[in-house]
Parts: sequence; structure tokens; C-alpha cells
Amino acid sequence: MATGADRIPFGEVLEAVDRLTPEEQEDLVAILQRRVVEQGRKRLAEDVREARQEFTGSGCRPVTPDELMGEILA
Repeated sequence: MATGADRIPFGEVLEAVDRLTPEEQEDLVAILQRRVVEQGRKRLAEDVREARQEFTGSGCRPVTPDELMGEILA
């Protein structure tokens, strides 16, 4: 992931993309789509890991739907 010091302004990226051939642009889109999907998978895996830790660490307890709604509305 890029840090503030090594980031390229978005407008410059768009200008650079305009200089690519249509085939290169299609390849870039495919690569970016795969990267976005992979980042989403990593976020989901981290959320699942955290939820499992919370559950096994007694941070969670089973509740009925009525109890859950009571907590939400409280």
C-alpha cells in the first residue's frame, strides 16, 4: 500500500493511463479488479479472525433475537 510520501496524484495516474494502448488499459483494468477483490478477501479474513478471537475470548455470548433487538434499541 502506498504511503503519503510515495503516492502519485490521481490525475497523473489517469493521464498515464490515457497514454496506454487500449489492450494495456484492458489489462490494467483486469489487474486492478483482481487486486480489489484480493484486498476485500484479506479484509474479510481479518474480520473473521477478529470475530473468532472475540467469540473464543468470551467477548460474545449467545442471545435471542429479542435480546439482540433490545440491545440495539437501548
